[in-house]
Amino acid sequence: MTATAFVRTDKAERYLGTLCKHFAHKAPVSFEHGAKEIALPFGIWTLTAQDGGLMLTATAADQASLGRVVEVIARQPARLALRETPS
Repeated sequence: MTATAFVRTDKAERYLGTLCKHFAHKAPVSFEHGAKEIALPFGIWTLTAQDGGLMLTATAADQASLGRVVEVIARQPARLALRETPS
């Protein structure tokens, strides 16, 4: 099962690095097929920097596990938004 989200930002590469560095203390982080993957105990979180933003993909074996990955992902952009400077 998968779920995806796109977070608009002009700092996608920076945030990808920040998130992976943060999670490397908690879970294995790898670089696969041009994207970073964070192996959570209940699923995989894939992050890809793209023009205009950051693509976030959650993958898990079942709906309950997918929900847990999505919860983890949903908390992160809110934290990063605090770093954005309003134009």
